[in-house]
Amino acid sequence: MSTDPLSAAQIAALRRDYMQRGLDEADLAPDPFQQFARWFQEAHDCPAIAEPNAMVLSTVSPEGQPHARFVLLKGFDADGLVFFTNRASEKGRDLEANPRAALTFGWIAQERQVRIEGAVSPTPRAAVEAYFQTRPRGSRLGAWASAQSDVIPGRALLEQKLAEADARFPDEVPPPETWGGYRLAPERFEFWQGRANRLHDRLRYRKNGAGWIIERLAP
Repeated sequence: MSTDPLSAAQIAALRRDYMQRGLDEADLAPDPFQQFARWFQEAHDCPAIAEPNAMVLSTVSPEGQPHARFVLLKGFDADGLVFFTNRASEKGRDLEANPRAALTFGWIAQERQVRIEGAVSPTPRAAVEAYFQTRPRGSRLGAWASAQSDVIPGRALLEQKLAEADARFPDEVPPPETWGGYRLAPERFEFWQGRANRLHDRLRYRKNGAGWIIERLAP
């Protein structure tokens, strides 16, 4: 295997045609949450997708700088999609200033993408505490050890803080005050299915009062 970096021409030449399937309006559920549940289940059942709940969370800073990172979906229902994080982190600060975000699921093995946009609000503290207790002990201690997004001198500090947290909480590990959850209430869903010749299927649900409008977008 070559260890030489790819040239610009080699990178530009990277391409594959998408041939697995299409997505027609007649195939869609009338409700986007039902459609998302279908695709999420199929992603979960696909052996080639290691973490179907991995999603890119995109936020905007108070200065207008976009930030994007992977987080894990931890639940969804008709009220929205839920994830948990340190609310003092960069993403938490962004959402405090601008409580709107976008989520992107990239199920590449199925030649699929789902984009979801909407307003974000904190989850109730009771829900945060209930979920926190389902995490492995090491993950709970890690939440105390890491001041997420802060600059640190090295990994040794994390190991030190982890040991301190382990000694501080020999039994139950409560969530830190800065650790919490968010729920994104969707206003738009876009279901993207790769097709041949880059003529991909893009079908969008757009919130309209109590219902949804379904629109096809040009690829």
